[in-house]
Amino acid sequence: MQKTSIDLFAGCGGLSLGLEQAGFKTLFATDISPICANTYVENLAIDKNCFFICDINTIVEDYKYIKYFNDIDLISGGPPCQGFSMANRQRIIDDPRNVLYKSYLGILKKARPRFFIMENVKGMKNKIEEILDDFDKALGIEYNFSFDIINAKDYGIPQHRERLFLIGNRVGVDSSKLFERIHENKRKPFTLESAIVDLPPLGVNENKNRTAVENNIIGYTKTDFSYKIDDFYKFINGDREIKFLYNHKNRYNNKRDIEIFSRLPQGENSLHQSIADIMPYKTRNHIFKDKYFKLKYDEVCKTITSHMKFDCNMYIHPTQARGLSPREAARIQTFPDDFVFTGPQNSWYMQIGNAVPVQLAKIIGGEIIKCL
Repeated sequence: MQKTSIDLFAGCGGLSLGLEQAGFKTLFATDISPICANTYVENLAIDKNCFFICDINTIVEDYKYIKYFNDIDLISGGPPCQGFSMANRQRIIDDPRNVLYKSYLGILKKARPRFFIMENVKGMKNKIEEILDDFDKALGIEYNFSFDIINAKDYGIPQHRERLFLIGNRVGVDSSKLFERIHENKRKPFTLESAIVDLPPLGVNENKNRTAVENNIIGYTKTDFSYKIDDFYKFINGDREIKFLYNHKNRYNNKRDIEIFSRLPQGENSLHQSIADIMPYKTRNHIFKDKYFKLKYDEVCKTITSHMKFDCNMYIHPTQARGLSPREAARIQTFPDDFVFTGPQNSWYMQIGNAVPVQLAKIIGGEIIKCL
């Protein structure tokens, strides 16, 4: 029998897709963003009527949602927690900013899944004893849970991305041993070059506030493409033959930024002498040293984040005078090449940056499947 899952704070579906590839069937998903919801249902094997665009706080008590909670194998989600710093003396669960965290615990308490996954920024480790106590009080001694900081680059993914994962279960599995089995999947990461070098070059986009413009210079939302079938292609796509290139477009940049992109050597930031005469933040270099950063082909990428929706100045392409395209960012997050991001162009970056890398989710899901 196929194992079932629920995805809370689902975003565009990076975590769900990895779990789907591992063998789970998503019965129910929710997110507050209509843009993310549209991308999710366009790409994943879920009944579109089972993705709910709503505030998760309404789910805990509303009967129309509770019917999905019966006999669930896995619930996953990464509730945003604003008040988890060491300086904050108030308990996380009592902090009004963390109402989503409290709701996540409330859903776990009602649904009683066989397994759960919580993913969040590694800074949550500062409050981990408190978090474990909250989960213990919500779920009781029936559940065994453990946590670890996982870096995506240790699992083949071409990106330095550290996140805290808390995994629990009520099927008698030692969750700390489960993390040990996850770690057995470690492998050398692909470099940034391996991930993006075969994609078509993109030129300067001079079309300010005209995101609908597409052509051979700045790229397309969708165009015919013949991929190089190499190890990285197989890593994210398997044996499937994909004939289109999606979401590979350059965004508008002003002339000063394009000049900075051109001059900076790989691996250098805003402090480099090559751009000293045109750097706009000279008096605040100590604050803006990473305002510009050119990525290195022979290393993994820095953490892909949703900030890219504002600009990609910290993600300058190693050999082209531009920031990474959404498709390049998606490849670094190991989305398959036929995963299509919908909505406005800048929202593609937001969706990609907030996701769990697909191939990491697949590894974690695969080890949980074995336990089930």
